[in-house]
Amino acid sequence: MSMLAPLRLLREPSNASEGNHSNATVGASGGWCQGLDIPNELFLALGLVSLVENLLVVAAILKNRNLHSPTYYFICCLAVSDMLVSISNLAEMLFMLLLEHGVLVMRPSIVRHMDSVIDMLICSSVVSSLSFLGVIAVDRYITIFYALRYHSIMTLQRAVVTMASVWLASTVSSTVLITYYRSNTILLCLIGFFLFMLVLMLVLYIHMFALARHHLHSISSQQKPPPAQRGGSLKGAVTLTILLGVFFICWGPFFFHLILIVTCPTNPFCTCFFSYFNLFLILIICNSVIDPLIYAFRSQELRRTLREVVMCSW
Repeated sequence: MSMLAPLRLLREPSNASEGNHSNATVGASGGWCQGLDIPNELFLALGLVSLVENLLVVAAILKNRNLHSPTYYFICCLAVSDMLVSISNLAEMLFMLLLEHGVLVMRPSIVRHMDSVIDMLICSSVVSSLSFLGVIAVDRYITIFYALRYHSIMTLQRAVVTMASVWLASTVSSTVLITYYRSNTILLCLIGFFLFMLVLMLVLYIHMFALARHHLHSISSQQKPPPAQRGGSLKGAVTLTILLGVFFICWGPFFFHLILIVTCPTNPFCTCFFSYFNLFLILIICNSVIDPLIYAFRSQELRRTLREVVMCSW
């Protein structure tokens, strides 16, 4: 698969010479260091599936007035972020196929400009996806621990400001990343942001599940059913935990790849890890495919609306 300029360079550090790479391939168990040859058709198919799924999620949230709340608006923004991954992947595939078959003839400067635009799309999706996962986790935390004050804390105006701030920050940070992608400092900032959001969400989930455990203990001792609102919130916490786990599995290898670029760019075993970069890209796209399935499975209201959207019963 032809990769976007910064991602192509992130496949292997610029200071890792070809000699070091060949030594790694020979020295570190030979066969498994050759990476995976993933066909372009797989990237294209996953991109199309993700695009359709996330479009359905956005359509369902816009259609159902019961889903017009800050929580679902944040989920809608997360779906849009996943759509950016799909759109950038499909746009790159189409762009490169047209160039390779001579259908599209462009000057090198225009090609570089188009490359930068696609790069910005995918980098924005990286930052915005992680940011909205954090925002959703904080929103769920407020729902559970400040249930009576939730509507005064998370007003529609604050939700709009939050969403606009995330998109603005994602656009600015992606521009900086594209401009200075060779800098280890930029890579360290991206890694630090990933780790910060991961720790933040883990802390929130641990606190929420500590409450859930205490709540279940109270139920078992009093033999009383849980309040509907608290039960729904805890179910939402489980959903977000699943989302976090999927996100970590899908994005973790890519960020570990970035860590190795900064810490051991010429080490034979690190260079061997770099050869699996296409697999890490597939996992990233898989994240945008899996997220909508989790929403539809966990949310009965969203699942019902998705069926209506699919059946075209507007």
